Amino acid sequence: MDQPSRLFDVIAYQLEKYPNEDMLAGKVDGKWIKYSTKQVAGTTLQFASGLLQLGISRGDGSMEGKDKIAIISRNRPEWMLTDLACQQAGAVLTPVYPTISQHELVFVLKDAGARILFISDQEILDKVNAVRDQLPDLKEIFSYDPLPGVRHWKEILSLAQETDYPRIEEIKRNTSPEELVTIIYTSGTTGTPKGVMLSHRNIVSNVTACTPYLPVHTSARALSFLPLNHIFERMVTYVYLTAGVPVYYAESMDTIADNLREVKPTIFTTVPRLLEKVYERIISKGLELKGIKRALFFWALELGKKYEINKPLGAWYRFQLAIANALVFKKWREALGGNIQAVVTGAAACQMRLLKIFTAGRIPILEGYGLTETSPVISVNRVDEKERMFGTVGPIISGIEVKIAEDGEILCKGPNISMGYYKRPDLTADAIKDGWFHTGDIGVIVNNKFLKITDRKKELFKTSGGKFVAPQPIENKFKESPYIEQIMVVGEDHKFTSALIVPSFTNLRNWCDKKGISYNGNEGLVKLPEVKDLFQQAVDKYNQYFSHVEQLKKFELMPQEWTVDGGELTPTLKLKRKVILEKYRDVIEGMYD
Repeated sequence: MDQPSRLFDVIAYQLEKYPNEDMLAGKVDGKWIKYSTKQVAGTTLQFASGLLQLGISRGDGSMEGKDKIAIISRNRPEWMLTDLACQQAGAVLTPVYPTISQHELVFVLKDAGARILFISDQEILDKVNAVRDQLPDLKEIFSYDPLPGVRHWKEILSLAQETDYPRIEEIKRNTSPEELVTIIYTSGTTGTPKGVMLSHRNIVSNVTACTPYLPVHTSARALSFLPLNHIFERMVTYVYLTAGVPVYYAESMDTIADNLREVKPTIFTTVPRLLEKVYERIISKGLELKGIKRALFFWALELGKKYEINKPLGAWYRFQLAIANALVFKKWREALGGNIQAVVTGAAACQMRLLKIFTAGRIPILEGYGLTETSPVISVNRVDEKERMFGTVGPIISGIEVKIAEDGEILCKGPNISMGYYKRPDLTADAIKDGWFHTGDIGVIVNNKFLKITDRKKELFKTSGGKFVAPQPIENKFKESPYIEQIMVVGEDHKFTSALIVPSFTNLRNWCDKKGISYNGNEGLVKLPEVKDLFQQAVDKYNQYFSHVEQLKKFELMPQEWTVDGGELTPTLKLKRKVILEKYRDVIEGMYD
């Protein structure tokens, strides 16, 4: 069989090339439940037939003609079974983040006109039931967990009719690669969600382009925990399936450490925020060590910070690094399962020190870049070190073009570019001009090869003195401090640059305990003069890396961490700058009084 041209083709492709006993696997009641390639083929066929019996239709194959099905669930095999079944029934899947607000939930389900909704658990059901009367198009809700008052997803399998199977084959035959396969609503960092329309060709072109750059082979194994609602994890899942790599789903974000040790994956994807949390946990364990063990740990850490790729490191450094790997970094690799060949990260900029330290410890971090509208990958660093450069998001992937506009904005053209925004031709016309998608990101090409992101076009701000400030590089540098968990740089239309800082409360409390400083909760902690002095020292240390206009003149410590539920972060853990500016307007203005 030829390479897949539609996403559902991966089933027949894997069945022919390398059938697996564990094409998909998830944990139920403490045991891994595996779906073989053959089971996935049979189950999704039944599932598609059941959907047809429920009245789901491809219509005339147009964007409006195809029925829409929504899904709100954490990662699990049923998520992918639903995706593959929807495609074979000719429907369009609209994934929704489990953390979505009720207001946005109503908007997305109404805008998409979802007829059926799949959910995972009681908490999500409660959220949906609270707004059910505002969703006239929604006819059925099915759950993956058995829940009272709602139908179980396996009921759909029992509706299957073998007489539907020729009809499903006909739907698949008539499905063009150019057809809409999914609508992904991006909450973004501002405004109303936009429904990004992606075709089979959009995503398949990205799968085909990315597969050669990743360590995916039949002896590989993947752990999946980044939300499948995000196109990054979903596209990479199709990379795994096309390459015959079994996909194991982590039980939850809290069990990742245990699941890594059980599954022993060769690859997984993540976002920088999660890598930062892994690093912080490692450092806190290092701080608990005593004597020679502690000295060795921090010696290895300092060695890792000096690591470079594609530059001579010298025999003495390489000798020391070999010792550090045998005594210290080996334990880091074991904590990730002991088999990691690559960790792929995207969605936001990754701190340079993390890239260096993990890579020095033989855990290659491959930083990439893209957007939902680009299906998603535009560029990515490769396993081959010659195709990797710290501080960049790697070479452009094959089959697409990138150019830098006069104002520095990154423009992209290729088969991965979205069909546009659902029901919003105005937004589509703004974003895609003459076939070029305008990313909204500012960047440069380094050495005629590597793409480097310097900032978000919309996040650049101008001080009252007329100077432009790019907040992201400043924020990334300051987050190197063990005491800074989150930071947002502000200063638009003001005479100097300032910041809101969320401390790493675990590290800060440890520091206070060692100094014998008493405090009353987080509120009291951030007001202590000794704590303010500690952060002033950190600000003074990192300010020296920036020009006078970029240096922080003032800062305010926040008593609570910013979260998705609190509304300050997007589901991919990026700062919602407008929300934070509005929420803490008085605090910010106070720094400029």
